[in-house]
Order: sequence, then C-alpha cells, then structure tokens
Amino acid sequence: MPTTATSQLITSVPATGPATGPAAGPADRELPLLRLGRGADPQAERGVSCPGELPPQSDPALVRRAEEARARLGDRAFVLGHHYQRDEVIRFADVTGDSFKLARDAAAMPGAEYVIFCGVHFMAESADILTSDAQRVILPDLAAGCSMADMAGYDQVEECWETLGDLGIAETVVPVTYMNSSADIKAFTGRNGGTVCTSSNARRALTWALEQGTKILFLPDQHLGRNTAVLELGMSLDDCVVWDPRRPYGGNDPQALRRATMILWKGHCSVHGRFTAEGVTQVRRSIPGVNVIVHPECVHDVVLAADQIGSTEKIIATIERAPSGSAWAVGTELNLVQRLANDNPDKRIVFLDKTVCYCSTMNRIDLPHLVWAMESLADGRVVNQITVDPATAAQAKTALDQMLALP
Repeated sequence: MPTTATSQLITSVPATGPATGPAAGPADRELPLLRLGRGADPQAERGVSCPGELPPQSDPALVRRAEEARARLGDRAFVLGHHYQRDEVIRFADVTGDSFKLARDAAAMPGAEYVIFCGVHFMAESADILTSDAQRVILPDLAAGCSMADMAGYDQVEECWETLGDLGIAETVVPVTYMNSSADIKAFTGRNGGTVCTSSNARRALTWALEQGTKILFLPDQHLGRNTAVLELGMSLDDCVVWDPRRPYGGNDPQALRRATMILWKGHCSVHGRFTAEGVTQVRRSIPGVNVIVHPECVHDVVLAADQIGSTEKIIATIERAPSGSAWAVGTELNLVQRLANDNPDKRIVFLDKTVCYCSTMNRIDLPHLVWAMESLADGRVVNQITVDPATAAQAKTALDQMLALP
C-alpha cells in the first residue's frame, strides 16, 4: 500500500530568532522524538512529515519510473547526490560530492529550474542560499535531517554569546561554524564576523579566525574543532573547553573560558562518534599492514590511532590513488565505504566498526521518495521545496562568502 502523509513546506527560522513561541533556555531545548513520517517541526533538522503517496519499495517498476521521470524533466532538473546516499539514489545523480561541493555545483547550473538535493536538510538550505531566486531546491524526503545540526539551536547559541559578552570576552571571540549547521546558525556566524568551514578547509578557517580575534567559538561539532586545533594548529587540549548548552557557563569556570582559545560546542556526528580506538586496534590485529583512514569528525583518540585523517573527498581520493593490493579500514559512513570497496576491487577495503553504521536520516531518501519527487515535478506539482527567508539567507551568505575568500 502507498504511504500517505500531509503536505509540509519547510522554511528556515529567521536569524532574528524563532518564528513563534517564547525564547527557550537550555533546559527548554530538549528535542522530542517524532515518529518517522509523522508530525512536523520546521525549526529542527529531523522528524517532519513527508507529503504525497509514495510507491512501495517493492514496486518492480521503480527504476523504470525513475528513468522516465528523469527523462521527462530533462535539463529543467539537476539531481545532486551526497556521497553517503544509497546506490539506488546515487545512480540517478548528475553529480556526487560532499555538502558544499554539491551546493556550489547547483549554483553553477542557473538554467536548472529544479535542484533535487539527495542529501539532508542543511545541505538543501545551503543550496537555496547559493542558487538564484528562479531556482527551486527540492528535498525528496523532509525527514532527512542532521542530528549534529540540531545540537546547536539558535536560542542556545545566542544565549552562549550573551554569556560570553557578560564575561567581557565576546569581542575577542570569532564564531566559526561547520557546514553541517542550520541556516540560522550560519546567519549568526555571518552577523558576528565569522566564517563557515568544511572538513577540508577547517585549518584555513581557524587560522583566519585567530587573525581576527584571540578566541574561537566552534559550532556545532566539537571533534572537528578539537582535532584541527590540536593536530593542525599545534594547540594543546588545555587550550580547548567544551560548551554544554544545558549548563551554566557551558559547564565551565568563567576563568577557564577566559583562558581558552577554542570554545567547542558540545555536538557530534552520531555516525563518526561510534568509531573507537579499540576498533582501530582490533582491525590492525585482524588485517596485518592495514591502513586506517578516518574522518576528522571522529573522536580525538580515534584520530590519534589512525594512519590518516581526511574529509570525505580526501578519503575517496586517497583510496583511489592507493596501490593495488593495499588494505584499508575506513572510518566514515557505511554507504560510502561499501561504494569504495565496489569501485576498488583490487584493494581490500573494510568498515572500521563491526556494527552497521549508516547515517539513518540521510538514508531516509530512498528510491520511492526520489521517484515521487521527480514524477510530481514532471507533472507540474512543486513538492518539498526548501526555502530560507531573505534576511537569514543574506547573513548566512556573508559567512559562506567569507569561507570562499579564505586565503
């Protein structure tokens, strides 16, 4: 039977604060779990309704329907596929890449009326910010979000900034937000003289920020911030403190905040956070001579135990260039690791963790959702459009443009 849900248009919350309701303090920001495909929360990166009647996963005509819908759309549509998407979706992508590469690719295709983003919500927001007003960004399943992005809520970040101001140090702090953040957090960053970064250019972003001030507020992934500061900029772990938005002063002594160079938001990736140093030890025992490569969103002990650290794009390039017969244990999302293994049959490529570890929200976008979205667009029905309000988009673009201008 087809799946039916009510229509829902997602519009980002303006950078001036939440659209409705009183300002929420740390204790009020507990994010309730919503049943997949049920309910709606436009201020969050997860758990929103997906409209329309979806074809069942078992429909043997799904591939044919996808091919026909894609052909009907032609040049009017541009399909983006993030590296973590499942193969059944990737096969219909015009380009693949990480979140920022895909957003830039979309901006470079101004003739495409529809940008179908097979990724998660914050990625589609970035695409909407960087594309023209005439283009419409479509997310095939509105439940495809990012738990890391949700870990830094707008009200929480504003409260942190006010506290730093009360301590007399906000004027020395430069905010840097990871691409994996909502549009309103990017807008906060742009409004306060900061920049966006990716896992590929985090070192450049932090170096630039420390030329503007003496401290950095790094959002929302503590591990990327810590690993970059310590391993690439030569800081010590004592130079870093973690800001827990649920505790007064972020759980720190005020003097510790005054001494710290890196104020790391207490956020993490639920996928990369699963890898352990013990897992690295075990794979070295089971595969002699294995090369361990991990994403910088992994915890510090895992990064220290690995042979190489790299963004998604660097992991792909490193393994593609590796000599035939080499063995690799990869610490990143499982769909990508499986695709690397299939595309490099002359090498032994294994997943670093014994436990299956897909990005569950990224995997919300499957072939039925993609078919439904493309058929709807081909029939003239615009569905699941992602829009960022103009004020938020302008301030977020300031931060994105600063990233593009990094030396």
